[in-house]
Amino acid sequence: MNRVARLGFGMVIGAAVIAVPLALVVRRPTRSDDADALRPIERPEGRIRVEVLNAGGVSGLARDATDFLRDHGFDVVYFGNAGSFDADSTLVFDRVGRPEAARAVAEALGIDNVVDQPDPNRFADVSVWLGSGWSSVTSVGGRGAEGTGRWWDPRAWWAR
Repeated sequence: MNRVARLGFGMVIGAAVIAVPLALVVRRPTRSDDADALRPIERPEGRIRVEVLNAGGVSGLARDATDFLRDHGFDVVYFGNAGSFDADSTLVFDRVGRPEAARAVAEALGIDNVVDQPDPNRFADVSVWLGSGWSSVTSVGGRGAEGTGRWWDPRAWWAR
């Protein structure tokens, strides 16, 4: 083996010796890591059907809330976009006269605004309209760090 080949081989081995332990220490967080940071959610008995609507226009907002609610036993029957994206604040609507169900969803998501607005045409007990100010960082048990608060956000890695 000539000197250039040995040098190249040595550099590859050296990089591997450094990269493997580093990859084990600085790892990408997974969804199961988030479970450690979550506080227990008290829910009333029975099924709570929830619809989650992104009314703030922030990409991924309804998906984040849906994943969290489903992880905690709420039955999210629909998630998607609201009719408009101009909402700053977040609201939870009691659709069937079960205020305890609406309050449980609101508490789980860190939302203070609960409105009694029955709607027999909806297939949900509770509707959530997520405004642009809602963030899974502050609202969902402190997951992540400053920034978007999504589990894959690199800024959240260093806050652990």
